[in-house]
Amino acid sequence: MKRTAITLTAAIATLLISGCTRIETGEVGLRINFDKTTDPTERLPGSFNQTLVGDILTFKVQDVAVAVDNMTPLASDNSTIKDFDMTVVYNVNPAAVSELWTTKNKTFHGVSDKGGDILLMQNYVALSARNAAYKVAREYESLKMADNRQTIEQKIRDSIIKTLTEEKLAEKITVSQVQVRAITPADVIVASANELVRAQNELKTKEVEVQTAKKEAERIAALNANAGAIGYMNAMANLKIAEGVANGKVQTIVVPYDFKGIVNAK
Repeated sequence: MKRTAITLTAAIATLLISGCTRIETGEVGLRINFDKTTDPTERLPGSFNQTLVGDILTFKVQDVAVAVDNMTPLASDNSTIKDFDMTVVYNVNPAAVSELWTTKNKTFHGVSDKGGDILLMQNYVALSARNAAYKVAREYESLKMADNRQTIEQKIRDSIIKTLTEEKLAEKITVSQVQVRAITPADVIVASANELVRAQNELKTKEVEVQTAKKEAERIAALNANAGAIGYMNAMANLKIAEGVANGKVQTIVVPYDFKGIVNAK
């Protein structure tokens, strides 16, 4: 009899444990009653909640990441960005979980790939982020977006917050970060930019060649303008040679093939 009681107690304990859900850190739970109604009281992290009668839905509220990929916004130069990818990270106020779940359209929410947690307002935030990205991208030329990445991220975040404020959601949803992961201009824009750089380099090369030619022309003009000085310098050089020969200091003289003078050799 005693053994039966112990076995029964263990079975009841096992049933109770298996019929409970523990709310993890970063989550909030809501009870769905047996009649499909939602209990408005949020279940906080660390609490155990029985699921023998009814069910417990879990919602991730901390650092929910939304990937918004494969966008093709229009730049200020009217070119279409080939690929624009970003990630938005937001948090949900735990006290607003029940209200958001029961009053907002279910299409606004997403579901986590791991654990099956409901991601409150994920799709709504993604749509707001997409609209903000298209608006902000229009302010920049396609080839200058990458250099202004941080500014673009801040402007997109500000635009999302403005949308949340207008919809009276700013106290319920906090956007903590916007990260632009990829900005790829259209192929034709990249090709045009490379061609422009090549042409500019060729122009600089030609400008250097022109400047070199000018300097050479100036040098020749200066020599021609000072022909008398050159003759004088040649005469002085010949005089020095003659003096060296007379003094016995020069034994060998290299004579040009067209020399027409007279050399007195002893």
